[in-house]
Amino acid sequence: MKKVGSSGESPVDRVLDGLRGFGAHYTEFTRGFAAHLGLHATDAAALVEILYAEDHGEPLSPARLSERISLTSGATTALLHRLERAGHIVRTREHSDRRIVTLRSSPEIQGPGREYFGPLAEHLGAMLAKYPAAEIARFEAFLADLQSTMDTVLAEQQH
Repeated sequence: MKKVGSSGESPVDRVLDGLRGFGAHYTEFTRGFAAHLGLHATDAAALVEILYAEDHGEPLSPARLSERISLTSGATTALLHRLERAGHIVRTREHSDRRIVTLRSSPEIQGPGREYFGPLAEHLGAMLAKYPAAEIARFEAFLADLQSTMDTVLAEQQH
């Protein structure tokens, strides 16, 4: 039996509602970034993924970007052409296998990206700094389990 709080929802319901709210807010930030740059929301979402991956030392290939933003390879190719023509990205061949393409943000987009998302990153960093390391480790484990569960369900739905 679920424990129900004063709101009539269980703690699990409240956590899931909070995660949905976070997702909605993140989508709103991406839409705002799109408007700020004059881009379609999907193009901005792709650009955010490219910037994020690059910031974490794991730049994306077109195929990986396609997976991240749930587009077909053809739609991703068209999107990349638009971003490249706008001067927001460059495609490089950095691997020993020259067939592998790496997506990089252009220097012209890095400043606006950091300017737009910088305040969010600062506020989130400050918020997370209030939690002890052991609790952050539990958050990380929870988020890894959440990601794995969602990956499993998505894979099941594709069959």
